[in-house]
Amino acid sequence: MTVVVTQRLTIENVLLMCILSMVTYIQRGLTFSILCLACLFSLLVSPVYAADLSPAPEAATAYIISPQDGDAVSSPFIVQFGLSGMGIAPAGVDRPNTGHHHLLIDVGELPSLTEPLQGSEQVLHYGAGQTETQLSLTPGDHTLQLVLGNYSHIPHDNPVISEKVTVTVQD
Repeated sequence: MTVVVTQRLTIENVLLMCILSMVTYIQRGLTFSILCLACLFSLLVSPVYAADLSPAPEAATAYIISPQDGDAVSSPFIVQFGLSGMGIAPAGVDRPNTGHHHLLIDVGELPSLTEPLQGSEQVLHYGAGQTETQLSLTPGDHTLQLVLGNYSHIPHDNPVISEKVTVTVQD
């Protein structure tokens, strides 16, 4: 499995770019302008993501129906997604108490739960409302975990996340 690393535009990255710009332009008298721009941008970025958070009922749960934790499987195999307390809606459809699944494969630490989940070989999007998928993984142990995203791929205000399931893919 190849891991794809992408650089996300974060407040920290923007501030770092602004600081580097300040050092570059300090002799030209633009320091104050750049500092003001950096502060303004940092104030605007966070509310944009916060505005897209959707509430989820406290009792909502995501879970992996199959395979179960500790199962040995042959590749390819079917992964069935479960959800209770909410409904499924495709990405782009903003309906209360709904979302769509994202499957995390071999992800050690959860991604940011206040930003859109970034698709990769390790974070698979099921934006059409799918409730199962077929996976082909290399032999060995792998972890699977579901995160429900709202219409814009952002986890809910009360994140709906499954327990991790570990499977062993046999030769």
